[in-house]
Amino acid sequence: MKQSVNVQIAGVRYALKTDEDERWVKAVAALVDERFREIQKKARTPDTQAVAVLTALQIAEELFRERRHLGELRKKIREKSQSLLDVLTREARV
Repeated sequence: MKQSVNVQIAGVRYALKTDEDERWVKAVAALVDERFREIQKKARTPDTQAVAVLTALQIAEELFRERRHLGELRKKIREKSQSLLDVLTREARV
């Protein structure tokens, strides 16, 4: 059941409709707000749209890095699992 969760990002209040836990939504919004403010300080521009785009790009880049890392970990797990299976198969024949 959808609920409304109020959050504030970059000084703007949003009422978000979500099925997610309220704490989760507020934590996500807090992360976006924190990144927005960090970028705003570094960029030193009053253009909130530009800061919002830079924030989105930074978060997307982090997501892509995490996905790549997860893929690498899955590959290592598959390789290790296959290696263990090969050893067990050889040992079972003895």
